[in-house]
Amino acid sequence: MTKSFDRRDFLKLSALSLGGLAFRPLRAALPPDDQSNPIGIGRVTIDEIGVFKEPNLESEKLWTRKRNDLVSLFEEVVTPDDPKHYRRWYRVVGGYCHCAYLQRVENSHLNTVLKRIPSGGQLAEVTVPYTQSMQLTEEQSWVPAYLLYFESIHWITGIDEGPDGHPWYRLTDELLHQDYHVRATHLRTITAEELTPISPDVPEGQKSIEVDLLRQIFTAYEYGQPVFQTEISSGLPGYGPLVDPKETQTPKGDFTIDIKMPSKHMGDGQLTSDITAYELPGVSWVSFFNHPSGVAFHGTYWHDNFGSRMSHGCVNMRTEDAKWLYRWSTPVASVREWESKGHGTKVKVF
Repeated sequence: MTKSFDRRDFLKLSALSLGGLAFRPLRAALPPDDQSNPIGIGRVTIDEIGVFKEPNLESEKLWTRKRNDLVSLFEEVVTPDDPKHYRRWYRVVGGYCHCAYLQRVENSHLNTVLKRIPSGGQLAEVTVPYTQSMQLTEEQSWVPAYLLYFESIHWITGIDEGPDGHPWYRLTDELLHQDYHVRATHLRTITAEELTPISPDVPEGQKSIEVDLLRQIFTAYEYGQPVFQTEISSGLPGYGPLVDPKETQTPKGDFTIDIKMPSKHMGDGQLTSDITAYELPGVSWVSFFNHPSGVAFHGTYWHDNFGSRMSHGCVNMRTEDAKWLYRWSTPVASVREWESKGHGTKVKVF
């Protein structure tokens, strides 16, 4: 049975989560030992990660940090002797953590609340490490929905009084067509200027993309010359007796980008408060290419291990890189479009 929350229950919940960022700065949410001069702050994105004595998986594991812990990062360490996907580490309090499942969140901040929501919705980005969304039931009770994470993108379709008496944005899940709410100060609205097309004067036929699966490199070309290159994470072959390895590998071939969505709910398709469920609401800057399995380029808030295979078939990109591609490629998309379709930029995956 799903528990409903009154205002007193909700304030207790806020005190235990980063929803409480509405009342305190990010640094205050860190343990005392973590508060001195970090180069950044990382959110743990899986059930737990190890803190090792040395930046090496073969060294002694001292303890673990749990999902959604905030970890101060004091130094980035690259170990050239290790395999490529094990090389990048962070020095943390008492040891070292591998970078793979730490999302950088040090640029977190609160935001001014809109007075009105445009017809058709307003695109917005989460700017706190994570925030507890809530759903208002038909019985007018508030129940927990998703946790929404830093840099995820969502459609605001209204503004209401939330369970704490403050303004909360009403969000609409584009996959499930269900509404839920989140604190308005935790979302930053996306402006039209942010999505201004890049290189709009270059003819469509003179833009192309290559994805090198061996090197895990994305390259964008104009007139046959590279103009942008970055590391990606393509599909990791599935394993186990019930999994066809080909189903989770990024397909090779020649494609075109045909659908673009600034926000996409990926996963099993449930509205749930289970933080371990395979639900990824608000995946950002999604550019699908025309393959029957629905493969896409998109931003990624659940890992930071680019240069290694990590995905279920899509091409994972850093959020800022996926946004660059979204603006540069065709079909052209505007800040008001939930979905843009067209025969767009050529993609070669090899």
